[in-house]
Amino acid sequence: MNIIFHIDVNNAFLSWTSVYLLKYENYELDIRTIPSVIAGDPKKRHGIVLATSYPAKKYGIRTPESLYSAKNKCKDLQVYKPNYAFYKEMSDKLYNYYLTITPDVERYSIDECFLDLTNTSYLYDDVLYLAYKIKDYIKNEYGFTVNIGIANNKLCAKMAGDFSKPDKVHTLFDNEIKSKMWPLKVEDLLYVGASSSKELHRLGINTIGDLANYDPNKLKKYFKNRAYDMIKLANGLDDSKVISTNGKNKCISLSKTLEYDTRDLNILKKEVLHMCEEIGLKLRNENLYASCIAITIKTDLFKAYSHQKKILNQTNDTMELYKNALELLEVVVSNNAIRNIGVRVSDLVNYKNSQMSLFDSNTKQDDVWKIIDNINNKYNNTKIMPAIFYKDDNNK
Repeated sequence: MNIIFHIDVNNAFLSWTSVYLLKYENYELDIRTIPSVIAGDPKKRHGIVLATSYPAKKYGIRTPESLYSAKNKCKDLQVYKPNYAFYKEMSDKLYNYYLTITPDVERYSIDECFLDLTNTSYLYDDVLYLAYKIKDYIKNEYGFTVNIGIANNKLCAKMAGDFSKPDKVHTLFDNEIKSKMWPLKVEDLLYVGASSSKELHRLGINTIGDLANYDPNKLKKYFKNRAYDMIKLANGLDDSKVISTNGKNKCISLSKTLEYDTRDLNILKKEVLHMCEEIGLKLRNENLYASCIAITIKTDLFKAYSHQKKILNQTNDTMELYKNALELLEVVVSNNAIRNIGVRVSDLVNYKNSQMSLFDSNTKQDDVWKIIDNINNKYNNTKIMPAIFYKDDNNK
C-alpha cells in the first residue's frame, strides 16, 4: 500500500515575509497577526493580492482580487511586497529537509511537496506520528507552519492537506474517501475549476459523492472524454507517481514564460507543441525513451501546478509526446491565467516496448523520425513535421 505525504506551507508568501521581517528587519510585530497581504505593485501588471493573513481573510479578502478591492474592504490593511529570493531560500531549505526523510520527493510548487514514504516502513512505524514530528520540527526550526495530508495516492494526499488549516495533519486513506471526501462540494475536488463546477451544479451534481456515482455516459455529453477522468478523481483514484526531482538525468524538461498571461488554449497548445518537438529531438539524440510525461504551469498568482501520466509504451516520438501532453493540458488548465508553461518527461530508459506504427505497417517509426531529424539538422531553415501536428495549431 502506497503512503504519500503532501506538505503545504500555510500562507507561504505571507508567512515567509513575516519570518524575514522578524529575523532580518527586527520587526516587533508579526504581520501574520494583523490584517495584511502580500501584493505586487498596483502600478504594474501584478497589482493583485498574492497572499493574505488570517485576520485579513475575516474581512473577505481573497486571492487573486485586486489590491484596490482589498483596501476597500479593510482601511487598515498593511501591504508588503513579495520577496522571491527569500521565498526560494525557504523552499530550498524545506526541500533539503524532506530529502533527509525520504529520497522520493517531488516539488509540486514553491511551497508544496509530495513525499513517497511507501518503501520506508522499516524506518517509520507510525506515519501519523512522523507527520506530526515533521510539522512541529518545521514550526520550531523555521518559524512557520505547514499542513500535511497523508493518503494512499497523490490526489487524496493533497485533498487531505486542504481539509482545514493552519498547522494541521489530516488523513484521507482509501477507506476514508466516502466519509471524508464525498460530502465535500464538487468545486473542492482537485482539477475541477469554476466553469466545470458551475456546469456540474446545473446537472444537479453538488458534491464530490454525486460526481463519483454519476453515470459516465451521461456526463460525457457535457465533458466529452474528460468525464471519465472527473469521475475517477471523485472516487479518489489516482495512479500518478511521485517524481523525484533530485538525482542525475532523471528527466528532461522545458518551460517558457509567456509574453502575457493567457487563458487561450490554442496559444498554450502551440507552446506545448514546440516543447515536445525539442524534447523529442533531445531524447532521440541521446537514444532515450520517456516513460512518463507531465505538464507544469505557473499562474498569474505565481502558483505552480503539475499533472502527469504514465506513457503506456516508452517513447521518444514527438507525436506521441504531444498527444499525451494535450490530454494533460486539458486537465491542468484552470480558470486562472497562465504566465508560464512547461513539459517534462521522466523515467528515462534506453529501451522501449513494442509500439504501433503511426504511418504504415511497412515503415518503422524510429526510421521515419531519423529521416526527419537528419533533414532538419542538415537544413537549418527547414522544419519538417507530420501535418497532423498543425491541425489544432492552425484550426484546419
